[in-house]
Amino acid sequence: MKSVCVFCGSSEGSRPVYAEAARHMGEEIARRGLRLIYGGGKVGLMGAVANSALAAGGEVVGVIPDALVSKEIGHEGLAELHVVGSMHERKKMMADLSDGFVALPEGYGTFEEFLEVLSWAQLSIHEKPCALLDVAGYWQPLVSLFDRSVAEGFVRPKHRSLVLAGEDPSRLLDAMKHYTPPAEKKWIDPEGR
Repeated sequence: MKSVCVFCGSSEGSRPVYAEAARHMGEEIARRGLRLIYGGGKVGLMGAVANSALAAGGEVVGVIPDALVSKEIGHEGLAELHVVGSMHERKKMMADLSDGFVALPEGYGTFEEFLEVLSWAQLSIHEKPCALLDVAGYWQPLVSLFDRSVAEGFVRPKHRSLVLAGEDPSRLLDAMKHYTPPAEKKWIDPEGR
């Protein structure tokens, strides 16, 4: 793994622990010599993760749609800032540049970005690790939903292993480094079994 995409947003949330975790993730990515790929903004958790990686000597690449450059305040201090035409282009470029994905606590945009790369993993479009940095239990309701999907027969048990989750950035990055995708490529049984 040479590059990690961090999904996060332009808000810092209601508790300081979220920005602290974002800074720690950025520092850890840089410390490991990994390239940080993220949404290109300089405010909120995006700014926290990018600035901490830069301060630790890391390479940071941002990808931001033209329509959001002023709203998310595009970061000028990056190794590269790609300004693209749409959210679809942003997500595709971020995925193409990355060897793994981590979602920090955030809102709808981060939910959508993470679930899209997760569904791509289930469909074997990629075999990259998909992880949730579970700060203060933020992702526990989503993790419970994934478990419920398995229990109700909507997600195969082997595909539940597509989602890594942890509270510590260092341990989570270790898990991503050692990730092996499930051997079962078939995500649906045409005979309904």
